[in-house]
Parts: sequence; structure tokens; C-alpha cells
Amino acid sequence: MKTNTVAVLEPGYSNYKIETAVLEHHNANIAIVTEQEDAVSSLSRLDPVAVMVRERTVSAAEMDSCPNLRVIVRYGVGVDNIDLDLARSRGIYVANVPDYGAEVEVSEHAIALYLAVQRRIVERDAEVRQGKWGIGEAATIYGRNNAVLGLIGCGRIGLQAARKFKALGFAHLLAADPFLDRDIAEAEGIEIVDIDTVCMQADVISLHAPLTPKTRHMINADRIALFKETAILVNVSRGGLVDEVALAKALSEGRLFGAGIDVFEQEPIHKDNPLLTCPRTVISDHTAWYSERSLGILKQNAALEIDRVLRDDPPKNWVNKW
Repeated sequence: MKTNTVAVLEPGYSNYKIETAVLEHHNANIAIVTEQEDAVSSLSRLDPVAVMVRERTVSAAEMDSCPNLRVIVRYGVGVDNIDLDLARSRGIYVANVPDYGAEVEVSEHAIALYLAVQRRIVERDAEVRQGKWGIGEAATIYGRNNAVLGLIGCGRIGLQAARKFKALGFAHLLAADPFLDRDIAEAEGIEIVDIDTVCMQADVISLHAPLTPKTRHMINADRIALFKETAILVNVSRGGLVDEVALAKALSEGRLFGAGIDVFEQEPIHKDNPLLTCPRTVISDHTAWYSERSLGILKQNAALEIDRVLRDDPPKNWVNKW
């Protein structure tokens, strides 16, 4: 029986037991391409029928090195690191995994970042460890009773976040999302508005939009200038939605209260990223999606997409249809 090589472009996960079990009946060999290896030369050597990827780029050079490539699967939702048009022109399926149940994890992380910034938890932790106590009014914390939440993007994750923010006492929910069903919005108590209205009126702006050419830097200097000085920005979606230089400038100048950020334009984050030194900024490493539960579902569903293609069926979540 022919061996089917499935290449995984790291950084990925600690093991691939789930993928191996799903694809065992295809005589699949899971081959790891480490972060230190050159992807093009490694793929050329492996000649895989499938590539699985998280954050690394899959463009012309990578596809050229895989003459028998049939499918590229993105571990996760966003596919902006894959050249979809080129893959389509070559008859290579591209699939993502939008349904691994991480809505709970991501919305929880949005809340956690908000609370860490709002209550200045990271600052308090560091200062108490340094022997300081009773900081009180020296580090202002604004009350958020009956506050306004602004969602930019309101799909499954945004709706989960809205419910959790509402439970914290947010009385008014605004959402900028052209695809949000009005009946759903009404049932959830969400008012549909445009992005500028969200930026002007919200006490907390939480981003849940996909990254596309139209949404890149949608939070730019002009829109940040609309924010309240007491506002907090939370981004658990895609780093490219935000002009990081403009955000860092506004934070450093005190033109908004703070930011909780899990995603960045360049990942891993560059050492000279200005957000690393901004006040009242809490940062995590693109980990909002993660729990052991969500990871297991993600890995299984990603492998099932390859299983479908190797059975000569299209992927369930086929994103570059022809």
C-alpha cells in the first residue's frame, strides 16, 4: 500500500497521535518540518500529499516544492498565511477548522484580558512583589457599571463574548458586523452600528473579525482618535486588524486607558514591537484558543479534512472553492 506523507509545518504541537490515528487507514506518515528547517527544501524532499500548518506561510515556493500536493489544512480559522488563489489555480484544496469549539476559550480569554487591564492586575502583582502596598488612587481604575461594550465582528465568538461581558454588568452592547443577523442581534440585546460608532461610544472595544485586505488596519490612527480616553481595546482575533504603531503611540500618550492583546502582525512578536513597552497593556502569546479540550477537537477535525480528500471527497470546510 502506498505511503501518503502528511507534512506538518512547525511550530505546531507536542505530538500528532490524534492525526496519526485518524489517518492510519490511509497508510499516512506524519512528517514534521521543524521551525529551524527550510520549508521549501524539506517539502521537496518529503513530497507530501497534504500539508498541515498553523502560522507559517504557504505560498508559491512551498507549493512548487510539492508536485503531488492535494490539500493544505490550516489548524484554525484564519487562512491569510496561505495563497488561496494560487492553490485554486493548481487544484489544491485549502481547508480550515472553524468548528473546534474554541468559542468558549477565546471569549473567556477576551474577558480575562479585559479584567487584567481594567483592574491593573499585572501592575499590582509586580508592585506588591516589589514591596509596595496600598497604591489606591495613585493608579486610577475607572468604574464600568452600565458600561458600553463595542464588538467589531460578532460571529460565534463575538456572541459568546457579548454574553459574558453582559454578565459583568455591561448594559449596552454595540456590534459592527455586516453579517450579523438582525433577529439574533435583537434576541441578544445587541444594537447593530458602524465601526466609527463603536469606536466613539464603547468603553471596551473587543475585536472578533477575520483578517482580509478590507479589514487590515481597520483600527488605525483615525479610529483610535475616536476612542474615549477611558476605553480599553481587546484583540483576540488577528493582529493585522490593528495598526500597532498607532495603538502604541496612543497608549504611550494616554489617549486610551489600556489594551489586552493576544495576537500580533508578526508572530512570534518582534523584540522591538512598541506594544511591549506600553503602559497598561497586557499581552499573551496567541493562546486565546487553547485548552486541552479545544486542542483535541482541532487536531481531529484538521486530520478529518485530509481523510476526506484522500477518499476523493472535497473538504467539509473548503475555503478556496473552484
